[in-house]
Amino acid sequence: MLTAGSISGAAAAKSAAGDLPRKKTAGGAAYHEAGSGEPLVLIHGVGMRLEAWAPQIAFLSAGHRVIAVDMPGHGESAKLPAGSRLEEFVAWFGRFLDEMEIEAANVAGHSMGALVSGGAAATFGDRISRVAYLNGVFRRDQQAKAAVLARAAAIPVTGVDKEGPLARWFGNDPDSVVARELTRKWLNLVDPEGYAVAYAAFAGGDETYADRWKDVAGPALFLTGSDDPNSTPLMATQMAALAPKGFARIVDGHRHMVNLTAPDIVNSLLAEWLSFGEDGR
Repeated sequence: MLTAGSISGAAAAKSAAGDLPRKKTAGGAAYHEAGSGEPLVLIHGVGMRLEAWAPQIAFLSAGHRVIAVDMPGHGESAKLPAGSRLEEFVAWFGRFLDEMEIEAANVAGHSMGALVSGGAAATFGDRISRVAYLNGVFRRDQQAKAAVLARAAAIPVTGVDKEGPLARWFGNDPDSVVARELTRKWLNLVDPEGYAVAYAAFAGGDETYADRWKDVAGPALFLTGSDDPNSTPLMATQMAALAPKGFARIVDGHRHMVNLTAPDIVNSLLAEWLSFGEDGR
């Protein structure tokens, strides 16, 4: 396991507090771009927006063309239709790459964004050079599956739950204080319809591409926090064992929003992943 280093989560989270400037594709996908070099595309999770990647954008844009995109119905991106499944989100991402004229990219996704990145890696072939799967789920057990499906079913009736995710995603440690408040802010800003569509796809998507990791040829990083109750270390190690060039990294003492609460470690691990050649070394 890896423990947090010199850059505090609070300091890094503060860097995400401001809104980042966006451009839009012809299809309505909003994105922020920084740096130059080999493309790296970042996809956030349900209820978030591209600012959730601010510490990674700042660090990784020193050597890469970093493109953070708002998921459909989040931030300033256009929505997908009600009932869209994970496959439709993956197809949306393919259209985004087309509109950005990106022939091949490294892709890192967090939570729901991880599911999208994994689906892209499984189905887009050499177009996805490397995939990083941060705090992503894999074959939930029956209890976890029932809970997430119940939460998805409740959204159209009760609206966006802000406090439930905060309780699951954060501990009470000092590194989580600022990140928790930022996450609360983003949950309050999210479009309820866009959130409901994405959450339903997230709830039903843990097995959609679960059998396809054997087909992912490039380096595949599976990263989560040791204390993440839903995207567990066991899931990360199981997926890493299935991918030909997969490897798992667990950040000790952190939960779901590990890229904000332990950004120094996450940045270092992403840099390691980006340095791997096609032979996985």
